[in-house]
Amino acid sequence: MKVMIVSGSHRQESQSERVAEFVGNDLLRIDPTLVVDSFSLSGNPLPLWDESVWQKSSPLAGLWEPFRERMQQAHAFVFVTPEWAGMVPPGLKNLLLFAGQREVGHKPALLVGASAARGGSYPISELRMSGYKNNRLLIIPEHILIQDAADMLLGEEPVNERDAWLRKRITFANRLLLEYGKAIGSIRASGLTEDADFPYGM
Repeated sequence: MKVMIVSGSHRQESQSERVAEFVGNDLLRIDPTLVVDSFSLSGNPLPLWDESVWQKSSPLAGLWEPFRERMQQAHAFVFVTPEWAGMVPPGLKNLLLFAGQREVGHKPALLVGASAARGGSYPISELRMSGYKNNRLLIIPEHILIQDAADMLLGEEPVNERDAWLRKRITFANRLLLEYGKAIGSIRASGLTEDADFPYGM
């Protein structure tokens, strides 16, 4: 199974990227046979989406193609999002405009929020409300919220009870994600998800 972990911050050396690395290492600890594909939006590698991406010969389609292929190969996703002014960073929302059904449709995703203080819940709510509609991303019920992110998940051992609890919760969520990844494959294989009459969510 291949799991893509997306760090949704545009910043260099962000807390989101560090959290994404921790989550990826935990997945590999659970199942060393996994392939973990880490994708950081640091530096904002994708320009703003426009409809020219649908034209195979366009420069934008060519730029998107390697990212598209990586997402198509994944069986499950983790999206790590910081909270910027109470919102999902624009680069992460932009990525979800690029990613369609063929990339992420009916594939399970774990949301992980990261906050420098005691926030982080708004981006989770935002992605649950609008991150899945047309691309059919399957966001699982469980999510993780890392508050005071700069002080959490540092080193091999937890620094306090909250850190220890978060580590256990991440493992719990990761295990669920992997089970969803195994179970949902049969739904995609059924062919029902490819119905051309209903390409968009209601």
